[in-house]
Amino acid sequence: MADEIDRAQANDELFRQQAIQEHFNRGIRNSLNATATKCEDCEGEIPEARRKAMPGCTRCVGCQHQYELLIHWGAL
Repeated sequence: MADEIDRAQANDELFRQQAIQEHFNRGIRNSLNATATKCEDCEGEIPEARRKAMPGCTRCVGCQHQYELLIHWGAL
């Protein structure tokens, strides 16, 4: 049983590190571009407060949350 738990924890850590690296890479790419005003997923407006807090963001808070859940559970 411990082996299964160890593998699950290792997979979780791998997914987390991949998500962090992707977020970091996207931030670098996006910081070179203007921050989006429309969400790349739902095409809704990204609030000004979010654009100021997260320069280079491309998703609204709701879509970003869903995206991170998908990454966490390995669906992407």
